[in-house]
Amino acid sequence: MLTEDKIVDELQGFSNLDDKAISLDDKLNELILLLNNSNINSENIKQIQKKFNEAVDEKLSEDELITELQKVDEIDLTRLEKLDKIEMLLKTNFIDTKTIKTHKVKRFAEMIVPVLIGILMVTLGFAMIILPAPPYFEMFTIFHFTLNDGFTLMDLISLIIILTGIFVAIKSYFKFANQY
Repeated sequence: MLTEDKIVDELQGFSNLDDKAISLDDKLNELILLLNNSNINSENIKQIQKKFNEAVDEKLSEDELITELQKVDEIDLTRLEKLDKIEMLLKTNFIDTKTIKTHKVKRFAEMIVPVLIGILMVTLGFAMIILPAPPYFEMFTIFHFTLNDGFTLMDLISLIIILTGIFVAIKSYFKFANQY
């Protein structure tokens, strides 16, 4: 019965979140009024400012919060201890599905852009090998197959571009595949 009462109290706390946001503004206005009306010295102001900055610094950014939530899932604790840690994180920080979706889209873009750049580099390298280049662009031949044909410096540069593109694409894919 005690747990049911606790759960009901917590749910009522969630329903009053909007009221708390308004009361936070009121409390901040009260604090400003108190500071204006009191005769405090600079040392007291520094202490108040330090306390306020510490309280604000406890708030995590969205990425840090998601990382902390993932760490809670990975550590070896009982379910109750994990719930307590998650509860503490959620009490001090705000997160919703919109935040998670934007985080996932950002992570997907961070993965897909290097992969696309790698594919573009591979395509460019093959195009440089396959398409005929003007004679002044061919530079010089490193290895001759026949009298008029061979492996040129341009082909070597193209192969380096292809290998770099493959490396970029594979490295970015595995970097993000290992994180999930």
